[in-house]
Amino acid sequence: MGATHDWSTSVDAEHLDEVRRDRAALAPGGLPHLLLEVLAYPVDEAREGTTSQVRVVLHADGSVSVSDDGRGTETRVDADGVARVKPVMATRDLRFYGRSDAPLLPDGHRRSGISVVAALSEWLVHTNRRAEGSWRRRFEHGLPVGELETLPAQHASGTVVHFRPDPDLVDSAVSVSELLEATRAYAAVVPVEVVDERG
Repeated sequence: MGATHDWSTSVDAEHLDEVRRDRAALAPGGLPHLLLEVLAYPVDEAREGTTSQVRVVLHADGSVSVSDDGRGTETRVDADGVARVKPVMATRDLRFYGRSDAPLLPDGHRRSGISVVAALSEWLVHTNRRAEGSWRRRFEHGLPVGELETLPAQHASGTVVHFRPDPDLVDSAVSVSELLEATRAYAAVVPVEVVDERG
């Protein structure tokens, strides 16, 4: 059991099902809240001095990507040299999920963790760049699809979370002005660039 996630399992299907059942409470307001859940992680790193910029892109296909220049998601390599990324997408965040003392996000609702975003998305692709290597993995409704994909080595570290909310589960509408207002509190910690490619 780690400080933030249980490393003993890579998928907690019961947790993901619970998120979908309780989606009205866990994703109030739909996509804007999901974005705040994702952004909270690089903002945490910015407070620790490991992230200096964040970029949000609203893509034409209804998906959203959040990228940062932080240290990347914690990754452990076993004795056989196989990498395993912290199971942030498919297991609950022990610090926040279901806790009455979880911090409030800028929209005034409690933080639950990024697994909520994965569970309520048709798909999510997590790209993780670390000093020791780079990897990518796809999830569908929170469940990993295929193996962890090793990427060519890169000079810079950071994380990209690219996801498309399931419109049958959450309201996926969001305007740039609404997003800028929601992230105003974050902008005091780290610059957040918002790009709208929807036309």
